[in-house]
Amino acid sequence: MGKTYERIDGRLRDFIEAQPVFFTATAPLSGDGTVNLSPKGLRGSFAVLDERTVAYLDFAGSNAETVAHLRENGRITLMWCAFTGPPNIVRVHGRGEPVFRDDPRWGELIARFPGIDHSRHGLRAIIVVTAELIRDTCGYAVPLMTYDSDRPLHGSRFARETDESLDAYFHKKEHVATSIDGLPGLPLPLPPTPA
Repeated sequence: MGKTYERIDGRLRDFIEAQPVFFTATAPLSGDGTVNLSPKGLRGSFAVLDERTVAYLDFAGSNAETVAHLRENGRITLMWCAFTGPPNIVRVHGRGEPVFRDDPRWGELIARFPGIDHSRHGLRAIIVVTAELIRDTCGYAVPLMTYDSDRPLHGSRFARETDESLDAYFHKKEHVATSIDGLPGLPLPLPPTPA
């Protein structure tokens, strides 16, 4: 039942952009390394940049496994599930890279996210993914669930942070500068937020 797509456009793009949550999966090259699977949400933190490129905002958290794996090997899979409406699962398999605050592309990329106040969430990177394989599958076993709203907790927690206090927060966390498997994670000190 699955179908392969050449590009992210039309109904496929509409479906992806309408989902309130998606998942990212990455892994280190080491066969005994830790596979990472993360949920991502917050309306406005995801964007389709073109027919084969997507991006999402990487906010403050307790670890930086995705960043570490992308810095090592670039492999990533993104997945969206239909929790309402017709059943559907879409996966984008591709190559990703974290774009940090001091990257010359930062200004152009951050402008692609006008629907979210990123200053409230401890933004540390923008993850850019170039699709290599785009597929959908049926999703018949995915449950029907209702989206009520984004949780306000992340924004209320990190809105009070300055660049300096956020950097101190990251330094205290065990797996932000270095991944669970010892790979380089988020480069610290965190570059200042561009004006």
